[in-house]
Amino acid sequence: MHEIITVQLGQRSNYIATHFWNTQESYFTYPGEPESPVDHDVHFRPGIGADGSETFTPRTLIYDLKGGFGTLKQINALYDLQEGQAMPQGLWDGPTTIQSQPSIELNSYQRSLEDGLTPPALSPETVKYWSDFNRIYYHPRSIVQLNEYELNSSLMPFEKWDAGDELFASLDREHDLLDRDLRPFAEECDQMQGLQLITGADDAWGGFSARYMDRLRDEFGKTSIWVFGIEDGKQERREKQNVKALNAAKTTYEVSPLASMYIPMVAPPPRIPSHVSMIRESEWYTSALLAIALETATMPSRLRGLNGMRERLGGMEAIINTNGNQNIANLALSVTGSDSLDEEQPRNGSKVKDQRLPRRRSTNHNDLAGSLGVSSQTADDEIHFSPEQVVTRKQGLKAAHVFGATIMTRGGIDPSETEVRDGKEQKRNRAAGLPVIQRYCTTLRYPQLDSAPHLLSEAGGHPTSAAVRTLLSTTSSVAEHLRATSRLMQRLAPLDEREALINGLGEIREAYEEGWNSGSDSDDD
Repeated sequence: MHEIITVQLGQRSNYIATHFWNTQESYFTYPGEPESPVDHDVHFRPGIGADGSETFTPRTLIYDLKGGFGTLKQINALYDLQEGQAMPQGLWDGPTTIQSQPSIELNSYQRSLEDGLTPPALSPETVKYWSDFNRIYYHPRSIVQLNEYELNSSLMPFEKWDAGDELFASLDREHDLLDRDLRPFAEECDQMQGLQLITGADDAWGGFSARYMDRLRDEFGKTSIWVFGIEDGKQERREKQNVKALNAAKTTYEVSPLASMYIPMVAPPPRIPSHVSMIRESEWYTSALLAIALETATMPSRLRGLNGMRERLGGMEAIINTNGNQNIANLALSVTGSDSLDEEQPRNGSKVKDQRLPRRRSTNHNDLAGSLGVSSQTADDEIHFSPEQVVTRKQGLKAAHVFGATIMTRGGIDPSETEVRDGKEQKRNRAAGLPVIQRYCTTLRYPQLDSAPHLLSEAGGHPTSAAVRTLLSTTSSVAEHLRATSRLMQRLAPLDEREALINGLGEIREAYEEGWNSGSDSDDD
């Protein structure tokens, strides 16, 4: 069934993943309805509930700190009969004292879902936890609370990279986390195509994810593992901003070499088009925007058919990481409530992959967009999530050379427009230093659910769905970002870590310069 297991690490990641799972649930169809184009078996697992009924729950592990789950209970309606069972007896057989915190009340949205009523509209004021807008039942094994730290604690903040590193090491020594948490899900899979890991990158979760990735690579050496590293785009005081920059650099250095694809994302992105509504201070809003991009970019891995082709994470990464050593990718999103995105179709019926970029000459943004079959208007409305766009914006964004890219378009375009992969032509493009590009299309638009904020507005109200395009690409802009990061680490990194960190980032950077430019700061080749 080519399953994908998801691992969610931290509060920000769980906000994004909750939008993701709510969206997956919306694709389910029932007897008498047309079959969904989405293969639910990829992300959902069948099971048996406590009352003997069949269940269908996400293949996911949800890690969060004490107090981070809000109203979500480990034992839910599907497994309610297990609630009265005795807890496993530990090594201590003496008297125990139970300490309890005041319970968190359900908001009106969750109460309505439990009562089977139409839920009221949510707002940033009514969403205090990611569980406040959750519509999914999870298997009890999916819920993993880490009691060593408390959410938003001022006494023991979970902020520094080393804290996450040490926490994983401590828990893994005691419990063997992969054996306890992940292995039961992996053993259920018939033919697992990969894992997707969503994690904070600029806080302590970066250190936790680095050690988690070490263990994953030991267990699943050749399996595709896609990592989405989430960085905070909000401005902080200088001291805290420096800590986040150091955390993000260490995560890139430690995690990206272990990942099949590493996709850093800034939340919220610095530039958002005027037609997209955004409250930057609301995690509910910013995570919804990132979820649209993440869910759409990975959609080919779960669609039933793309012009007769079944795509996998491994096939997508072979396109994006075209040279085998460029696994840090940029993610961009275009979204509109209209019937379809403005599309510049290639002339004479030629495929997008036949459109060539000059090898040794810089192009401006619109030229680059045209070569990818995207109109200049759509390119101007793109939302860029990658941190390199943030770093270079002050100097003016340089034109970037594209090594490999996948383009996923939803809405208004027939799935038959999905290109049939031509391996020979892709090899010729690689040899010539030309971009390797794969386009996917589906008529399935992104649904605008009542659990998500209204990001799009148009005459007559809010659209029920959106036409969406994502561009996931490896480009030479990664080298610019890593060079700027290395300069910053000369000042911020501790003396005993500085040399290894800067040298490691330099080695990663070389893959995005080799064969494209000399690595100088000059625009001239």
